[in-house]
Order: sequence, then structure tokens, then C-alpha cells
Amino acid sequence: MLNEVYNRRILELAADIPRLGRLASPDATATAHSRLCGSTVTVDLAMQDGVVTDFAHEVRACALGQASSSVMGELVVGSTAAELREVREAMRRMLKENGPPPAGRWAELAVMEPVRDYKARHASTMLTFDAVVDAVGQIEARQEGAPADTTQAAE
Repeated sequence: MLNEVYNRRILELAADIPRLGRLASPDATATAHSRLCGSTVTVDLAMQDGVVTDFAHEVRACALGQASSSVMGELVVGSTAAELREVREAMRRMLKENGPPPAGRWAELAVMEPVRDYKARHASTMLTFDAVVDAVGQIEARQEGAPADTTQAAE
């Protein structure tokens, strides 16, 4: 039932999203958009030695996208790249493969478990995870010496 999806805790999380806004000079910025519902999350990320040191985001999403962004905003600083990839994968498995919810300090994401029964809501729930992992990948690519921007004008 849809009431389970929009439970009190999800609505509380959606109403209190930490780290809203933008960073002045992020190491990477990424946007994830759901074509189905129009929700969009843009994240700014700063990392040092593979650990998130600063984070901000703009969240224009439904209550589910807001709730997952709220948990991300609360926990992302201090997380490693590997941890962020694992939590995204755990969320994907939870929603699409009936897997268990994330554990440890990300255990609050279990509140999103009822979303698995509503496929149309998966994309908005996953936006923050997809954007964060995209930003992490950008930072890692730049550190590995990959070209940061191939669209620069020729001299």
C-alpha cells in the first residue's frame, strides 16, 4: 500500500535535508535526473585521500528522493569511495532484487524498503546515490590522469 511508502519517517527525512546548497569550489559536481517523474538531484563533492571532506546538494525531487538525499547528506562526509559505491549497490539490490537494506551506519535506509514494490519510484529514490557515485568517479578519473575536459577549444 502506498501509505507504507510515504510513512512518517520518510516524510520527516524529506522535511529536514542537511547540507542543502552548493559548494564554492567542489572537486566534482554531478546531476542525476529521473525522466519518469522529473526529479533532479545535483551534488557537489570534495574528497581528500579517497574520503569525502565536504558535500552539498540541490534536491528537486519527490518525498522519496528527498528522504534518500537527507540520509546521504547526513552520512556522506567521512565516507570512502568504496563505501559510497557499496551503499548504492545495496540500495539497488534492495529495490530491484529483494535484497536486504544497507547495514551499519546506513541502516536507516531500511525505511525505504517499501519502495521496492513501486518500480516507478525506484529512480527517484536512487538519484542521490547515482549522483554521488558519478562525482566520486570524476574525482578518481582526474586523479588517475584521465583528461578532465576534452571539449576545450584548440589553440
